[in-house]
Amino acid sequence: QVQLVESGGGLVQAGGSLRLSCVASGRTFSMYRMGWFRQAPGKERDFVARINRSGGSTYYADSVKGRFTISRDNSKNTVYLQMNSLKPEDTAVYYCAADLGYSGGYSPNEYDYWGQGTQVTVSS
Repeated sequence: QVQLVESGGGLVQAGGSLRLSCVASGRTFSMYRMGWFRQAPGKERDFVARINRSGGSTYYADSVKGRFTISRDNSKNTVYLQMNSLKPEDTAVYYCAADLGYSGGYSPNEYDYWGQGTQVTVSS
């Protein structure tokens, strides 16, 4: 089992940047594929990005490609989401998630462990 704690959310103007962090504790962090998802009020939880165990493979939703970067530091048990050129439509609660799977990784149903979420608000 792994416990996840996100941080780094906040209020930012459109065009600004934020870096989210997610620290894992419990079982060996490098065993887990990691993902970031987001959920706006009244909407479903959507895929944002995912990264494989070594950090050598990443994948992004089309809506964030070229603006967001997912990375991980296995020595610090941490996964990051660098968010640049933020838009008001990026406003949501952002969640990190962990999973032992190998394929896919784009659906929230594939992930077994979740953090509590961190609010990101982008003003226009």
